[in-house]
Amino acid sequence: MGDDSMRRTGEDVDAFLAASDRAATLVRVDEVLREAMPGTARTLWRGVFWGGTEQAIVGYGDIAQPRPRGGPVDWFLIGLAEQRAHVSLYVNAAEDGAYLAQAYAPRLGKVRAGSASLAFKRIEDLDLAVLAEMAAHALRLQAGT
Repeated sequence: MGDDSMRRTGEDVDAFLAASDRAATLVRVDEVLREAMPGTARTLWRGVFWGGTEQAIVGYGDIAQPRPRGGPVDWFLIGLAEQRAHVSLYVNAAEDGAYLAQAYAPRLGKVRAGSASLAFKRIEDLDLAVLAEMAAHALRLQAGT
């Protein structure tokens, strides 16, 4: 979950993705997410993420994420980030008490799933059709439909 140290930036998301070491992978995942989530805001977030690491995350969709203590924080519905050894997807959508990341992980291909996160090494490891299905599902849940 985001905290006060992660902030939206006004940086150009396309330029950020293109400058990445894994540009081809990030750009392709970005295309899939944008197609599955038409009209959804896309913003680059930077700062110290939970776990204490400096991160840059492309966020898709604006949400108010509830916290166990204190009020909700501004956050994203789905996030895309490059790590040293893999690519991360953060999926802040749940249905019936289960995060979509866990529900879709068995169908997404060669991914490692956390509570609300997915990690993969190469674009070939990820089933892009299932990714699109998960992103559209997250958007429907956010909209309440």
